[in-house]
Amino acid sequence: MALNFKIGDSRVLESRESADGITIRRRRETMDGKHRFTTYERIEHPNLAVIKKDGSRELFDRDKLTGAVTKSVGKFLKGQEEIAAIIDTVEESLYEMGESEVTSRQIGELVLDELAERNEVAYVRFASVFHKFKTLNDFVKILEQRKKDRN
Repeated sequence: MALNFKIGDSRVLESRESADGITIRRRRETMDGKHRFTTYERIEHPNLAVIKKDGSRELFDRDKLTGAVTKSVGKFLKGQEEIAAIIDTVEESLYEMGESEVTSRQIGELVLDELAERNEVAYVRFASVFHKFKTLNDFVKILEQRKKDRN
């Protein structure tokens, strides 16, 4: 059902800062009181260029990273909220670097760090895509490394 109104045609009922301190959630209602909806506000950062493996550059795309993580980890995380939390942490880490360009490798490593703390199966799945595993031995190596890191 399409709603025919603008955000400016609504009033804020409630505002909350998210636990991560990055997002503000606003519960809104249309001026006529017939519809309620939620909006989210996020701090807008300056453009961040990603240097790909082939040397090309493209702007950092949060949605693209979210899709890649979602696709590679399957259902091993607790849903989209946990994936969003991972992406939030990775994105903040990228901007905290203070650089205008980062490599796709740096992004992948940050994702792996987050997954390692949350779910080992998701970590291995993402690592297999990120590192382009070709053999069973590739999996064995990453599992051995994880065991070492935990001990």
